[in-house]
Amino acid sequence: MKIENKNSFLIYIAILIISVSLLNYVSRSFYGRYDLTDTKMYTISESSKSVLEKVDDLLVMKAYFSEDLGNELGNNKRYLQDLLEEYRAVNNENISFEFFKSDNEEEFKSEAQKSGIQPVQLNVIENDKMEIKQVYMGMVIMYGDKKESIPVIQTTTGLEYTITSAIKKLINTNKETIGMASFGEEDPYSQKNQSITELLRQTYDVRPVDLNNNVAANISVLILSDISDSLTKNQFNNLDNYLLNGGNLFIAQNRIKTDIQTQTAEPINSDIFNLLEKYGISINENLVLDKNCGQITISQNRGFFRMNSATDYPFFPKITDFSEDQIVVNGLEMLQILFPSEIEPYVDTLDTGIGTFTPLFITSNQSTTMEEFFNLYPLENPAFNSLNEGPYDVAALGTFQTNESGLTAQIIVVGDSRFLSDDGGGRMPENLTFTLNSVDFLTGDSDLIALRSREITTRPLNADAQDEDVRSFWKKLNYFIPAILILFMAFIISSRNKSRMKNLEYTYE
Repeated sequence: MKIENKNSFLIYIAILIISVSLLNYVSRSFYGRYDLTDTKMYTISESSKSVLEKVDDLLVMKAYFSEDLGNELGNNKRYLQDLLEEYRAVNNENISFEFFKSDNEEEFKSEAQKSGIQPVQLNVIENDKMEIKQVYMGMVIMYGDKKESIPVIQTTTGLEYTITSAIKKLINTNKETIGMASFGEEDPYSQKNQSITELLRQTYDVRPVDLNNNVAANISVLILSDISDSLTKNQFNNLDNYLLNGGNLFIAQNRIKTDIQTQTAEPINSDIFNLLEKYGISINENLVLDKNCGQITISQNRGFFRMNSATDYPFFPKITDFSEDQIVVNGLEMLQILFPSEIEPYVDTLDTGIGTFTPLFITSNQSTTMEEFFNLYPLENPAFNSLNEGPYDVAALGTFQTNESGLTAQIIVVGDSRFLSDDGGGRMPENLTFTLNSVDFLTGDSDLIALRSREITTRPLNADAQDEDVRSFWKKLNYFIPAILILFMAFIISSRNKSRMKNLEYTYE
């Protein structure tokens, strides 16, 4: 009896070891994972596949990663390797990759720097001491006689977009031309909108366009912003002719000129609004305020001292509501706009049936409009007590089929004159993302739009939610679930240990 039980126990152990070994072998040979993120950021996108399928010559991706990067950065390396495996699987014929290795450290450094990969200084703990270490963690993509470098890969967030956009840049032989409109005086191409201009240059051929002259037919998208006066007859006609011939326009423009320093505001008198109405879009002569807003710093007397403090400013709405099923705003979570005006369809034009108006993003329910008398004072402003009349459209897409040519003009309007400006919203990441999405959409190239927003994002409870009990429930649940899971796992482990002890007692009686 004893011998039989001992033999059974040994057989059980042998089967267990063999099973674990087989499982280990199978897991090494066959790779798979299930992506639970809502944006599927760990799964190669259809947009990337579309770009990769166009690679018709040898494309080589070479990564340079130092050894002993630690757990977090080491995980980034493994993620990159998995991602490149998926890239290669899409187009195995023309795409290859490697992680460069060398036993000679100087050779490794030299090869990395030749490829445009520069060392990064990191604080690492070695031998119980904090030390500064130079490491390499970048890659280069080569296609024919062209190459694109990604000097530093310190995070996996947005990595697929970075790699795919670099590949797209390499394989595109003909770049679309984007025009930055000017009026022959100040050139926004180099003065006001540097951030967005530099980003657009990475993918497009960006040129200044003087509206005193005819707009060239090869301008795929014309960008216009912050008009404070009427156009000349020549400028008006040149812009109108561009749209009549199927042009695409992105315009950032409100209806009220504001000065926060002097707290003054006055309507803008310009025939640019007449032109937009011709194509079915109306920018109303008002300012939109929203309780969900940014802050400004104000200076106040506090006794003998003058103190600076931050206060909410409803004239700076934070946009969190976006039109569903519109790829141009797909994945966006929040935009910041300054002194926006409401945008509405111009019914007299749209009644003809040759145009459409599609809202892109709107203010919250806790918003209102200010008309005629514009009080910009940040404290104890009566207008702040009526923030319950929204929502309002503050950006829209308009399409218009021209009678003369049968072509379709497309216009994206944002009701904020400083949306693109470096001294306004032009440096805000999500504002830039929306602008890039808009330009891609207007050029008819949507491959990269979905990728820009494929990041790990926070999902906070809606601050505007009316049901306090619901919010309280979810907050408490966040505290209790981890504790319950720990207790459950402890119970399972304890039960298994007790069962094993009983079995062993029986076996060796």
